[in-house]
Formats: sequence, structure tokens, C-alpha cells
Amino acid sequence: MSTGYSENSSLRRVQVIADYQFGAGIGPGLFPEGCTFILSTTGRIRQVLFERTRLATVRASDGRLTLAIEGAKRLQAVLPVPAYRVVIREDVSEFVAKGKNTFAKHVVAADSTIRAGDDVLVVTEGDRLIACGAAAVSGIEMLAFNYGVAVRVRQGSEKDASGKYQPAPDEGDDEEARHECRAD
Repeated sequence: MSTGYSENSSLRRVQVIADYQFGAGIGPGLFPEGCTFILSTTGRIRQVLFERTRLATVRASDGRLTLAIEGAKRLQAVLPVPAYRVVIREDVSEFVAKGKNTFAKHVVAADSTIRAGDDVLVVTEGDRLIACGAAAVSGIEMLAFNYGVAVRVRQGSEKDASGKYQPAPDEGDDEEARHECRAD
């Protein structure tokens, strides 16, 4: 199926989305020449790959990017500190690196321009990347609140036994666990 778009056109498209979402000039740093694309059945860009590793997915609902941990690493390299960063305490970094959500009580600092829904980088005070995910509240609210989720982690930086990065665990819908806990 041909959409009439070339690889260069697709590359330019995702670079423009990155510029819009993260700031002017970020696109070429996040998506270099040589990126490949997985397209939907209708010909829209779904995933952006570089050297066979997923950098980001283009959300169908709003056309914005959701970063994979490799994309987050590239973004961290081109974004000036503290842009789109949520700094957490070192003592919880191990759990967040495994894909667990970041709670407001663990946030030490956050970019004040972060809005709820923005893709963010979760880092330690030394700017070591721990995870990436979606902000549940604004950067200011992350610091003001002492409870609740601050960042819904999509992917942690720690690899599992198979060498793959840890995705966020599915929460909530474990039917067997619900039945075990139920009193009959």
C-alpha cells in the first residue's frame, strides 16, 4: 500500500511532531536520519524505529509521541536540564526503574512547565534516566502534593532476564487475584 509519502517525508513529519511537543530543534536530535517506520493499515505512522529499536509511538488519538526508553535517552541528550524532567529520590529509583509508577511524595524537583498528560523523563538528582512515562499532574502539583501518582511510568530503564526493558506492570485487572481475595 502506498500512501504517497517517502521515508524522508515520514522522518520530517515525526521531527515536526517532536519539535511541537518538546520544543524547537528537538526533532532531528530525537529522530536522526536512518529511522524506519511501522505504518498502520491506513498508512499513518505508528512507530518510529532506529536500528531496529523503537524510539516512539505516534498516538492515534491525538498524534502526539509516546516515548520508549531508547527514545527517552535520545531526548534526554538533546533537552536542556530541567526540561520535561521529574527528579525523584534515589531510594525509590530501583522500583521506578522496574516500571513502577512515580508517586508525588518521592518527587524532589520537576519542570514547572510540565502539564498533565505530557511525556516526561524520570531521573535521579544526577540526571540519570530511570524511566519515561506520562505526567498524571502538572510539575507544580507534583511538588505540592504528598500523595498520589505523579508519573504513570510506561517503561523503566532496568532490563529483565531476557535483556528487554521492563514495561509498566498491568495494574488492576487480575481476575484470579480478585477471586482469591473474595470471601465466598
